Formats: sequence, C-alpha cells, structure tokens
Amino acid sequence: MAGNDADAADATQEALITIARRIDRFDGRAKFTTWLYRVATNACLDELRRRGRRAVPGLPDHPAVEVDPSPAFDTGVVERMAIDDALAELPDEFLAPIVLRDQLGMDYAEIAETLAIPAGTVRSRIARGRSRLAESLGNHNPAVERPTPESS
Repeated sequence: MAGNDADAADATQEALITIARRIDRFDGRAKFTTWLYRVATNACLDELRRRGRRAVPGLPDHPAVEVDPSPAFDTGVVERMAIDDALAELPDEFLAPIVLRDQLGMDYAEIAETLAIPAGTVRSRIARGRSRLAESLGNHNPAVERPTPESS
C-alpha cells in the first residue's frame, strides 16, 4: 500500500508504536486482528499523506529509457511495475479497500470494520478502484465507461 519499502517500513514502525501505546484501547468488540489491520492501515495512509507533503527529489534530465519487452526480459517485472504505478495513482479511498481485499484476502465485512465504513461502500470503492486501475493499465472496458458531460 505504501508504494515503496522505505515508506512501508516507516508505516510499520508507526503502527507498532501505536499498538504498543494504545493496546489498552482495544475493547474486544472486533477481532484483535481487525483492530491491528485498522491501526496498520491508518499508519500507512498517514505515511502516504506525509509523503505527499514531502519534496520529491528531481531526477536529472535524461531521455526516457525504452524497455525492450523481448522474451529475454522478464515481462512479469514490467507488469508488476505498471501495477505499482497504477496503484500509486489511486486515491486513498480506493487504495486501502483494494489492498485489504486483493493483497490480504480480507472479506468485505472485515474491510468495512477495519476502515469504519459500510460494507456497501467497501464494495463500491473496490469496484470503482478496480475500474480506475483497469483504465490506467490500458484495459478500458467500454461497458463500464464513465458518463461524459455530453451523455449525462
């Protein structure tokens, strides 16, 4: 969810500190793992917000490097990088439910409880987020097109 190892490590450390400091706030209404996921998800979202406020170091002006997708090159790596880039562009409201569902295998009720939103909202955010991912990755489905101002 963090997009890179350094930010993930920072978010993990913040989550562990929060868990240690606030373990007394766990009231048992939810499963302990659900509470842990919520703390970790919030720490990650906080890290993403902090990253958005940090200056991003510029890269030197060099022409773009073309990647040769020949059989000798592992296309799985290229595909994973494209997915990571597309995920990084998703708003947090879509990113968190998609990662919790597709990466951690949580069911909709667990995600709803973790994010403190209704299960129907979880379903719609996952559907809308996946649609945006598909568009970003070039898998545009005309049947799921967003209405344009002319067609509304």
